[in-house]
This record gives sequence, C-alpha cells and structure tokens, in this order.
Amino acid sequence: MRLPRRTPWASLAEFDELCSWVYTDENDWDSKTLAVQRLSAWKAITTLPHALESLLALLVALLQDNAQQASTSSTSTLSLRQSYATAVIRLVNGLVDPLQVGAYARSISSIAAQLGLPAWLVELRHAATHEDLPSLELLRDAARESLAWLLHHYFIPTLNPSLQPQSQSQTHGPLRPLVPALKQYKTLQKLTTRDASLRTRYAADTTKLVRDVERWIAEARVAANIAAGEAEWAAGVGADEASDGEERKERWALERLCDALLEKGILVPMSRRKRAPVKGSLLPGQPSLALWTSLLEHLIAHHPMLPSVLLSRIITHLTAEQDALVLPTEEASTETTTPRPHQDPSYDICLASWAMWLMDTRDAEANGVPYRDHAFLLLANGLGPRLTEVTRTKSAALTLFDTLCASDPQFAAVKEVIVTDANSPSEVRQLHHDQFTLSISTNIGQQWDEKIINVMDERLKVLLSLPADEDASGSVTPAAEETPSAESAKSTEAHPPGWRLLTDSDGWKPCPIGIF
Repeated sequence: MRLPRRTPWASLAEFDELCSWVYTDENDWDSKTLAVQRLSAWKAITTLPHALESLLALLVALLQDNAQQASTSSTSTLSLRQSYATAVIRLVNGLVDPLQVGAYARSISSIAAQLGLPAWLVELRHAATHEDLPSLELLRDAARESLAWLLHHYFIPTLNPSLQPQSQSQTHGPLRPLVPALKQYKTLQKLTTRDASLRTRYAADTTKLVRDVERWIAEARVAANIAAGEAEWAAGVGADEASDGEERKERWALERLCDALLEKGILVPMSRRKRAPVKGSLLPGQPSLALWTSLLEHLIAHHPMLPSVLLSRIITHLTAEQDALVLPTEEASTETTTPRPHQDPSYDICLASWAMWLMDTRDAEANGVPYRDHAFLLLANGLGPRLTEVTRTKSAALTLFDTLCASDPQFAAVKEVIVTDANSPSEVRQLHHDQFTLSISTNIGQQWDEKIINVMDERLKVLLSLPADEDASGSVTPAAEETPSAESAKSTEAHPPGWRLLTDSDGWKPCPIGIF
C-alpha cells in the first residue's frame, strides 16, 4: 500500500482553483497574479513539487513581460529573456535529471521523448545554456508550450487520475524490445567463447550492447511512471516516499528485464538438448554459463535487487497453474485436451537450474531473508501442503524444492511434516501448513524448540475438541439460552485452560471494537 503524499494544497478544490487562475483566460493577468501569490505562500511554508516551482517561474516571467509591454518607457529586454530562459531550463532539467540513472548516461532528448516533452524545448534549453540566448518571441512561445505541457501532464492527471495525459498515446509508445539486443550479445559471446582470439576484436561491440541493456533499464524506469499514470515530480516529496518510489520503479523495470531474460533463446537455449542441467547437480550447463554469467554479474553489481526479482519470477512461473487447453473436435459431442504451447518440461527444468545458480552464487538477502530461505518459502506456498499430488506441470518446481531440502536439514524436516500431513483432516493439514509457513517467514534459519511445538500441539487438540455452538442450520442451540451462571460454568469447561467468558457480573459491558 502506498503511503499518502504530502501536498501544499489543503484540498483538490484549492488546487483546482489555482489551475483555473492560470488557464481559464490567457489574458487575465489579475488571476495570474493571484496564482503567483498563492504559490509564493505555499513555498514559504513547504517545499513545492518541481511542477509548481516551474509554474511559478513561468508566471513571474509572463507578468514581468506584461508589465514591460504596458510601460511607456523603452527598456532592455535582456533581463526578460533571461527570466524566460531560466524558467524553461529549470523545467527541462528538473524533469530529466532525476531520471538520469544507471551505469551509463542517456541523452536528454531520449528521456524527454519518453516524457512527451517537445523536442524543440530541449533544443532551446541547450541553446540558452551553451549558445546565444534565444529571441524574445521564441522564448514566449516556449513559455506557452511549457504551460500547456504542465496542464496536460500535471494538473489534469492530478485533478483526475483516471484520465491519461493527452499526448501519451502519441508520444509514449511501449518500451522498445530488449530481446534483439540480448540475442546480439549472445551471438558475440558465442563467437568469443569458441575463439578466444576474437575477444579483443569484439570487445567494443560487447560493451556497447551492455550499455544498451543498461539504457533500456533506465528507459523502463521512466516507463514505470507512465504505466502508473504519473509524471516524475520527485521534488517536494519526503525522503521515505521518494525512496519507496525509486524502489518501486526499479522493481518494475527489473521485472520487465526478467521477462526478456526468460524468453526462449536467451537464458533458456532454443535446443532442448542444451537445456539439461549438469549431471549430479541442478545447475545450468557450462555453455550457458559461459554465455550469460558475465552479463548477469554486471547487472547484479549495478542492480542488487535483480537476483531477488529474477528468483521470484522463475518460481512464480514454475508454480503457476497451467491449465490444459480444451479444443473442440469435429464431433460436437467430444473434446480433446491439448497442452498449452508454453508447457515444456525441458524449459521449466532449465529455469529451475538458473534459480539454483542464483542461490548458489549469491549469499545476500531478499527483503531480509537469505535467497535459499526466500525460495523455499515461495516454493512451499506455490506447491501447497499436498506435495504428493503435485501435477506434472509443476514437476520442475518440485525438483527444485527437493534439491533445496536435500541441502538443508531444516528444510527436509519441514517437508517431512508437510508430506506426513497429506492424509490428515483438511483443517489440521492447513493449520500445520500455515504454522510452518509462518515459521519460515518470521524465524527462518532458527531451529524450533521442541517445547514450543508441544505447546502448539496441545492447543490444537483443545481447539479440535471444542463442541460446536451452532447446529447444521446455523441456529443457536438451546444451551446458549441458559442463565449467566450456567453459561459461565459451561464456558469454563469448554474453553482452554486460563480462558473464561466474562458476564455482566464481572462488570463486562458491550462496546465498539478497539475500545476498552
């Protein structure tokens, strides 16, 4: 759940009033003066988002321009041009700089294109910074264009989040595909692996492709904002909220990266013969490791969250319910069941081997839990308590689960209990499964004390021995209508030791939940 965001305005009505002052009438300078005063008051008490900072600078330049035009004296326009130029420069830089992340820098024009910012504003920003100051007429057009962009990409989405920015469908296309770049990298790696003398020759091309992957991740971080229907307004946001937003964008981008890595022909070879793991261990074959280890290590070094995301993505695929596809035959009364095209045991076992490689080579933690424990928890939840009834479509997940249990006595003990409970009543089996799932998620890596387990078993026996308070029809039994003294005596016998039902004689009175 996302935390609430602190805003300078007390309500959306106040924010809407500011928007109407700026955009209702282009020539209503009194309303624009009110907008400047309102923004200045907000700025005096809190930090403004970057959009409102830029709006204030643009409005001040417009009011200065209007006052100069109304004046009879002829003054130099240099200060006015500088005011316009500064406002445009701050708008563009404030939008682009927070998105300039990653190991390799991206061009400002490419980031601006993803945000839907007009390209000529980026060029004007460059000219105003490094070349001759643009003319006053051009700067006036740039100010009007900037105000229009803020209206469609900040005010309208804030006032009505369900509406997408006007130009999003035209300028914000989907992410460019990453698979072609990964296939080119794979081709180069094959050449240099077979002939080591070619490494120097293709070193520059390989580095270029790695940079291209990094730039793609940076583009995906920008697309994460667009996918959420937001613009990048990091300024004015609290440190905790900004950190949470950055982590959310990073995870979204890495999830798209993992989807590309899991395509057939990337981490999983196209040839089924090459997908088999190493004999005696659930690890990828040496040819696959030679192709992808270098890139994966580079990405993990710059994106520490990648192993956790990739591991979760693989296990989610392995434990997903893949129902059969029902196709009608020529006879209307009969049907045939055909497996879905993506149900490929060799593909799944190859993914399981890469998951094992991630756990063997990484000793870090995912959300505070070691990768092996994190994977065991995901597999236990995905496979369910009845491991003996796992379908063929989850055989690779079960193989990975068994491999983890074989390497850790605690995992093996948990598995033994789950399998033993397979023939127990459903309530007991589910309770045991929930207990062990909770123990893994909270106390993973710590051996349970025998006394604690005995106490839990005793409590379970007491709960299962309690009589039902309602009959099959759901009506209350006559025993519930006994006198308070009889009810108190019965509750003492029915409830576990140390528990009793309070009555009016104890001073108990009904009250809302949460109030003593």
